[in-house]
Amino acid sequence: MGYAQLVIGPAGSGKSTYCSSLYEHCVATRRTIHIVNLDPAAENFDYPVAMDIRELISLDDVMEELGLGPNGGLVYCMEHLEDNLDDWFNDELDNYLDDDYLVFDCPGQIELYSHVPVLRNFVEHLKSKNFNVCAVYLLDSQFMTDVTKFISGCMACLSAMVQLELPHVNILSKMDLVTNKKDVEEFLDPEPTFLLSELNQRMAPQFAKLNKSLIELVNNYSMVSFIPLDLRKERSIQYVLAQIDNCIQYGEDADVKVKDFDQDDDDE
Repeated sequence: MGYAQLVIGPAGSGKSTYCSSLYEHCVATRRTIHIVNLDPAAENFDYPVAMDIRELISLDDVMEELGLGPNGGLVYCMEHLEDNLDDWFNDELDNYLDDDYLVFDCPGQIELYSHVPVLRNFVEHLKSKNFNVCAVYLLDSQFMTDVTKFISGCMACLSAMVQLELPHVNILSKMDLVTNKKDVEEFLDPEPTFLLSELNQRMAPQFAKLNKSLIELVNNYSMVSFIPLDLRKERSIQYVLAQIDNCIQYGEDADVKVKDFDQDDDDE
């Protein structure tokens, strides 16, 4: 059985930086992971690339030859990947063992996670190859400055969760750049009553019923829980990785080491 992280989130949320830091952490702890680039517009990497979608298709080539813009070209590239799952992608997967750990660095276009079925079909293909997959959704912690942006971020997470139908670990990235951490900490695991009160204070009275429905939706889907990630601290990376490993059951099929104890000679 293989294991995989699908690293998703809005553009600029720190996905590639997360992958780079995760790779460095695993090297330091003598653990092997393989980073896969699924962004056809990517240029530079701070980690060794195990697989690269640009070997199959490049966004620049698509935009030049088909006259598409960046968003349309990216969707075209991902659909081309979907069409080549049984050929190019399977050939690449054959280079890895059954118990390998893959981390997929995905593009930042939100429509790929919200309503375009490309990544969902990609996930189903991974599952058919006996991979346990977890979605790692990154959201910029500097985005969490007030309750309205928090709810917006939760809705984006929920949309990806419904679309992909995967276990989710939601991460507040770039915590090392936050100047006032108290402004963010109150949104890490907030009470619904607190959210509703804050939302009603910021919105016009006619939105009261909508606010209540939004808070109930977020609460019912348990989407109000985020894990803060500070890349300066090894313990923070280690904790996040432990949560993800738990979701995909990594290491649960490892052999248990049993220590032999000498029995007392006078046991009755």
